[in-house]
Amino acid sequence: MEVTAIRHTSVNVARGVCYGRTDVEVNHDSFQAESATTRKALSEIDDNYDAVFTSPLTRCRMLAQACGYSEAIVDSRLQEMDFGDWEMQSFDSITDPRLQEWYDDWLNVCPTGGESFADQYERVSNWIDYCREQGYKRILVFAHGGIIMQMMRLSGLDVMEAVRNQPKYGEIKQLIIK
Repeated sequence: MEVTAIRHTSVNVARGVCYGRTDVEVNHDSFQAESATTRKALSEIDDNYDAVFTSPLTRCRMLAQACGYSEAIVDSRLQEMDFGDWEMQSFDSITDPRLQEWYDDWLNVCPTGGESFADQYERVSNWIDYCREQGYKRILVFAHGGIIMQMMRLSGLDVMEAVRNQPKYGEIKQLIIK
């Protein structure tokens, strides 16, 4: 299956703040320019998609709309990782003793009240299986860095390679998932 995955544009969140599933605002100062750059890059790719999806979070839906896909299918499985009790806290101010456990094994340890990277992988894998069951061969998806990293893993990259190649805001990744 061919997947064209686009990460949302930059957000209005201070550096070092843990956000994932929280529905944060886009950076309104740069959204028009960033979305125009993404729209232009997307226009250079064949747009014959079987389906177009978006995360339900505003930062993805806004970019989908700005790129001409206001009717994208909203799917909650495309939400960013749930950091639970840590959402919207500065990593430096989190006093939860599980934080160090998470730092030591972020692949498998869940943030308190949240999900692990492994849980997120399973969620994205289930979504890909659903797309296959629908017979989709080419899809476009507006999503988050973590979601796209999981898709990169499903395309054959190992976890560390996917993390090193996490897309920048507004960046497009074209993937083949077997």
